[in-house]
Amino acid sequence: MSKVEDFLTAAEEQEVVEAIRLAEQNTSGEIRVHIEKTTSIAAFDRAMEVFHLLKMDNTKLQNGVLIYLAVDDHSFVICGDKGIDAVVPNDFWDCTRDAMQEQFKIGNFKQGLINGITRAGEKLQHYFPWEHGDTDELSNEISKG
Repeated sequence: MSKVEDFLTAAEEQEVVEAIRLAEQNTSGEIRVHIEKTTSIAAFDRAMEVFHLLKMDNTKLQNGVLIYLAVDDHSFVICGDKGIDAVVPNDFWDCTRDAMQEQFKIGNFKQGLINGITRAGEKLQHYFPWEHGDTDELSNEISKG
């Protein structure tokens, strides 16, 4: 698998987008997934660049969560903005990574992404519940590089 387009089928991609929509429906938080072939820098550093490029650091409550994947590098990063990072348990991001990695190891990339999205959504709903007037600040579509 060397092309980003081959990572998920069109139907799987729509299931991931729907998981994002469902995860965000009761929170002011934002979840994005970004998939690209490879990165020439450390995956975490590239995820931070993408976080900024997708304007995830511009959410009102600083509660954006990015799931970044570099397909050919077999690497992924989950990162949350300051607001969500400050309130989740210390092991939350590691536990979320592990839940995703368990599925990735058996080639079930769609379910791995959905597991990560669902876990992030649960915490966002808990710490940043939807309030009257909240709007979906960012697209739910998967971005690709």
